[in-house]
Amino acid sequence: MAELIIREAIRRGLQEALEADDRVFLMGEDIGVYQGSYAVTRGFFEEFGPERIRDCPIAESVIIGSATGAAMAGMRPIVEMMTINFMLLGIDQVVNHAAKMSYMSNGQIKVPLVIRAVTGGGGRLGATHSQNFEGWYASVPGLKVCVPSDPYDALGLLRTAIADPNPVIFAEHGLLYGKRGEVPDEHYTVPMGKAAVRREGTDITLVAYGRMVYTSLEAADRLAERGVEAEVIDLRTLQPLDTETIVQSVEKTNRVVIVEENWRTGGFSAEIASTVHEAAFDYLDGPVGRVNGQDVPAPYNATLEDLQIPDADRVIAEIEKLYSL
Repeated sequence: MAELIIREAIRRGLQEALEADDRVFLMGEDIGVYQGSYAVTRGFFEEFGPERIRDCPIAESVIIGSATGAAMAGMRPIVEMMTINFMLLGIDQVVNHAAKMSYMSNGQIKVPLVIRAVTGGGGRLGATHSQNFEGWYASVPGLKVCVPSDPYDALGLLRTAIADPNPVIFAEHGLLYGKRGEVPDEHYTVPMGKAAVRREGTDITLVAYGRMVYTSLEAADRLAERGVEAEVIDLRTLQPLDTETIVQSVEKTNRVVIVEENWRTGGFSAEIASTVHEAAFDYLDGPVGRVNGQDVPAPYNATLEDLQIPDADRVIAEIEKLYSL
């Protein structure tokens, strides 16, 4: 059992894939000679060479379009987007080509493409580098979306994503790369569509993903000091979504708050809330709560950015307002 940080876990998964399958290659900006903007691909250029570690120009539509074509032709490209914000420049290639090709060909054409993208705020990078678009992609038929929060899931989900015959968005929160955890030495995978219960409880369910898992755990620990036991669910993937685990928890606790870093308006938390109302309405003792990022562009100012992103105080305040716990 090794102890790795998320950056190391992802690197291990990429190296395994490159070594195991000659059809696997990496594409992205500064992933080769520069060693990667987040040091995930450090050393790969020297080990695997420029044919398999392809440094690309600043042209996201070209990168994703070329990778989609390569995947259709039988290769297994893994793209690194410097941030999920930059994927907007290639959204046509993602949504109208990669995601739809299997459907439009009646399953005859596969697109085994993984797009790794750094997501999330808190890094003091300003409005255009601090957004969370993973929920957008989760609404697109034909795409799967992974949102790992720890090293174990980062490696296990990446292995599953690379083996998938169709496109996967692998959203990596920029502030979690240094998160440390145990990773087994033996090979394992983490299935998509299976959430993890990070903390068991009986009084309220907190549903979160990515960095907000740790915000929810902090809130749960503070609630426990006053005798309130919160169950914390880490979604792991947004598409497919593990509705069953969420509903089973709500049937037990009768209360639920969804915690998401993204904006409230149009946030993926609304999709989860709708699902809970449809599947577990009779078990609810009150309305479904949502704690989201404020509906403003991410401030560059550190104090203002911290106010824009949900924290444990806001989670607890929402619980007190809705349920008087």
